[in-house]
Amino acid sequence: MQEQVRFMHMALELAGRARRAGEVPVGAVLVLGDAVVGQGHNASSARNDPTAHAEVLALRDACQRIGNYRVPGATLYCTVEPCLMCLGAALHARVARIVYGAPDLKVGAFGRLDALRALGADFNHRLEAVGGVEADAAAALLLDFFKERRALATVSRSGPRQSGEVPKWS
Repeated sequence: MQEQVRFMHMALELAGRARRAGEVPVGAVLVLGDAVVGQGHNASSARNDPTAHAEVLALRDACQRIGNYRVPGATLYCTVEPCLMCLGAALHARVARIVYGAPDLKVGAFGRLDALRALGADFNHRLEAVGGVEADAAAALLLDFFKERRALATVSRSGPRQSGEVPKWS
């Protein structure tokens, strides 16, 4: 359990970097053995890339470093329950385990994965999922971020907007 907390704290630091960059605060680290081989934080806005989620970027980083698109035996630590895209990437990369902090009731993948399996869907790889590690800290980052964004949106709606101005987080 202490190992999970240690690596989750690294992911939380990356989530903080995302927040400071104006991105949704999600961070991820990929660990093989006891070494971090990949890391990432959300960067969809900065990269103009809808796939630039923390988990995908951590997988890309690791795969470039090790020279293989598969990382069997690896554990992916992410601050928030991964979406279906990120879970799919982890399945294709043959990640052994995902450890996440806060659950995501809107787009979290693990409940949907169970529903797909109940309907008969099968996958050529299975992984273990562990949720709730440092969940309060991860949830607080998200709640604060979106509270701040709502406050900024309220202020911007009450004042004049320059033509063509689009909020960065839209």
